[in-house]
Amino acid sequence: MKIGFIGLGNMGTPMAQNLIKAGYHLQVYNRTIQKADDLDQASITKCKSPAEAAANVPFVVTMLSEDEILKEAVSGEAGLLHSLQKGGVHISMSTISPETSQLLHGLHQQAGSHYIAAPVFGRPEAAAAKKLFVCTSGGAKAKEMARPILEALGQGIYDFGETPGGANVVKIAGNFMILASLEMMAEAFTLAEKNGLDRAAVANFFGATLFNAPIYQNYGKLIANKQYQPVGFKASLGLKDARLAVKLSQTSQTPMPLAMLAHNRLLTSIAKGDGDKDWVEAFGKGVAEDAGV
Repeated sequence: MKIGFIGLGNMGTPMAQNLIKAGYHLQVYNRTIQKADDLDQASITKCKSPAEAAANVPFVVTMLSEDEILKEAVSGEAGLLHSLQKGGVHISMSTISPETSQLLHGLHQQAGSHYIAAPVFGRPEAAAAKKLFVCTSGGAKAKEMARPILEALGQGIYDFGETPGGANVVKIAGNFMILASLEMMAEAFTLAEKNGLDRAAVANFFGATLFNAPIYQNYGKLIANKQYQPVGFKASLGLKDARLAVKLSQTSQTPMPLAMLAHNRLLTSIAKGDGDKDWVEAFGKGVAEDAGV
């Protein structure tokens, strides 16, 4: 089956590779189309616009980092909305606001196509290993149609109802929890280091006992070892996620002081010129510098 795929960043590329392994032929579009060179050329068709990528296919997947970029890819002059066939399904898999999902859902309804939100949890290595956790929301029929594609990308699919932005709220909440955990681990391991302990040993202890979970094991290891390369997720994108959390907290009148703390930690990193570095470094290095180590 041919499907459209738009967005070949650090996450999109390994996701596209897994869809190819599952037997799909991809009509791919990326602003820097050279990134498609990393894919099996016999299994892709390079496209010059989102509209071309979505032409004559029943599904189109988008993995775009910013709300405005996604809106342009959907409803812009060369947007996918102009070519996606009637009854086709747009699977939006990036971290965006629930308001954007609601807007895009309405545009697809008007055009006779379907929209579902399907944001994912996992770093690029998890995407490559088909270990993503996929959250979904939107129409039941469209979600069922999209299931084989989502199963080719992750280790589990978790549904959050028919409200288009439901899965986006879960994604924002989850990313906030990761941000808060990064700050917590950076502070705890730096406290241990300043008191003469091996921060890696402390991280290993907690990851094996009280905090025996992937977030604390994987991110904990990176923070404890001050291992910030290769970059899996840029601090600039982390700040975008923190902004989404802060905005959602304000619109729903939900006080979230930790969200502001994480936002400012990332903003400080970007102000220092480190926006392209890993968001783990923003917390690990930021806390260490505050502590003079």
